[in-house]
Amino acid sequence: MKKSEETKAVVSAVPAAREIMPGVQVCADAEGVARAAARYFVECAWKSIGQDGRFNVALSGGRTPEALFRLLASPEFRAQVDWGRVEAFWGDERAVPPESPESNYGVARRELLIRVPIPSANVHRMEAEKPNIGRAAQDYEDLLRDKLPLDSRGFPRFHLIFLGIGPEGHTASLFPGLRGIRETSRWVSTPMVPKIGSRRMTLTFPVLNAAHRATFLVAGAEKAEILYKVLSRTSDPPLPAQLVMLPDGQRTILCDEAAAKLVLEDISANGHFTGKHNSGSAHPKTKSRH
Repeated sequence: MKKSEETKAVVSAVPAAREIMPGVQVCADAEGVARAAARYFVECAWKSIGQDGRFNVALSGGRTPEALFRLLASPEFRAQVDWGRVEAFWGDERAVPPESPESNYGVARRELLIRVPIPSANVHRMEAEKPNIGRAAQDYEDLLRDKLPLDSRGFPRFHLIFLGIGPEGHTASLFPGLRGIRETSRWVSTPMVPKIGSRRMTLTFPVLNAAHRATFLVAGAEKAEILYKVLSRTSDPPLPAQLVMLPDGQRTILCDEAAAKLVLEDISANGHFTGKHNSGSAHPKTKSRH
């Protein structure tokens, strides 16, 4: 069996997520989300390398990506990726040293990068711990300009970006209410996050929206309410996660049953997703409820 055929065999063995509405796929649990994401990573890597000779991917932090990294480093998936042609970037980073347990890069390094044959020159971390974080952000923007092709509007285009959704609707390090959150000139920004009292480094919406593919990984019952809000699109102003639309790409949400609970209840009660959430209740509004 040829290597490409072996890849397809391994990928097809991974249980597929079920699509409940366009762009939203549900897995049984968080492990299923990680496995579906690993399969998607492999598929995107082969397609991108076949078309462009390399795979430009932006990684994220969080529990589900950590599980994804462990899977990609496992014998089941590691051999299915041509790591020498993978260019790893990050969607955001905390202002901490790379060895910190809070570092998004640090998690990826421990769980994935030191376990696969990716050249160190292909790993491009955000140096958000530098005293002049603004200068570091400009350096990262210059790196993107050097490494990535541009779309028709002049923004760098990743093959795949992994994202999460925070409890208040943030994604990457783009939080609700931040000044300049819809920044359109900078590719990399360093917003002050009042909740934690420090700056972070993050890709901006024009870069996120220029990607070929962006995949949100959402797991856990604590994400049910915010996932419903993001999909209902009734927030004014829009939540940051709602602003990732990919007009010329594909946005996918991979979630587990727990995170999709309210969405699934809405679809079950109404035959389709209505987004008519009753803010005074933990359940979607249906005809049978008062």
